[in-house]
Amino acid sequence: MTRIENEAQYRWALKRIEELLPLVTDETPLTDPNSMELELLSGLVADYSDEHFSIGEPTLIDVIKLRMYEMGLNQASLAKLLGINPSRICEYLSGKKEPTLQQARIISKKLSINPAIVLGV
Repeated sequence: MTRIENEAQYRWALKRIEELLPLVTDETPLTDPNSMELELLSGLVADYSDEHFSIGEPTLIDVIKLRMYEMGLNQASLAKLLGINPSRICEYLSGKKEPTLQQARIISKKLSINPAIVLGV
């Protein structure tokens, strides 16, 4: 098998990996058949997972909403924390507007969000 082609093969490979895990330890030689099989199947499963179950990069809206939840903020308290008009926050969260460079800096610093996410790069 050079790649997993369908869901049934994927499920079989996952089951086989579960069977192999107890048989392979850090001390198991890389030349051990179980170790080699585990290594190969793990790579195949990882490739299939990346192709079929990838969730992609988070959007600025996703990250701001997550930070709001983590910090216990609503839109009004977020606007106050950032010093940005509440209606502007609403526009950001609805995807109608993008923050200016100055506002992006404030969002990044005050909410500890990676600048690349805030700037969309």
